Amino acid sequence: MRGAPAEPAIGVTYEQDGPLVRAVGGFRAFVFGPRDSGLRGADLDRLIARQRDRFAAREETAEWRIHAHDEPRDLPERLRAAGFVPGDGKTVLVGASAELATEPPAPEGVVIRRVTDAGDMRRIAAVEASVWDMDLSWLARFLAERIAASPDGTAVLVAEAGEAGGQVVAAGWMIFQAGRGFAGLRGGTTLPEWRGRGVYRALVAERARIAAARRLPYLQVDASDDSLPILRRLGFRTVTTVTPYVWRPARG
Repeated sequence: MRGAPAEPAIGVTYEQDGPLVRAVGGFRAFVFGPRDSGLRGADLDRLIARQRDRFAAREETAEWRIHAHDEPRDLPERLRAAGFVPGDGKTVLVGASAELATEPPAPEGVVIRRVTDAGDMRRIAAVEASVWDMDLSWLARFLAERIAASPDGTAVLVAEAGEAGGQVVAAGWMIFQAGRGFAGLRGGTTLPEWRGRGVYRALVAERARIAAARRLPYLQVDASDDSLPILRRLGFRTVTTVTPYVWRPARG
């Protein structure tokens, strides 16, 4: 699941640099690499420096995600030395689609539906921004472009109060990558006043049903500390942790 999606989003270009792939041109750049690049010492430093210099030339923020089992062990230290700053880590979990699909449906008064309209993407971005208290205006465009680039590669769901078209109280999406056997769960943010009612669990279950229907046996999620205990109770198992290392250009 660590590799770049088979189809880049609109406006995103893939650039190969040895064992790495850079995805540039989106809301932020990403570096995708194997568990072990095979490089050590000065060779690894030069590889990291090339990524940083490429982002600097584009004045583009970039993210390089490092898993706890990645090699070499000093990779995080070398990233920090090159100006990449570690963010909040997450726990990588895996669950069985067929088992999770048996979870109860949405609670009474809540409708879950799959959406593709740009207006719904803006509603999702507004909910995410209100919960996390940060500018997430890029999210609507990101989701819309993912769907446009690969309609069968992304499923976006909203949980709405009352009926379809009502207040969005939670949202989540799922990424499919051909031939990998996993569907990646993303999002899952729920408004504070709607937590503890089973909405988040229902969103997980609905996405599990979609994955199971597509004969994808597993779900994978990078869980925050908030969602981690819920997902573990549902039957997800920890496989590793992941930490984003972010480089930002100097402006002004």
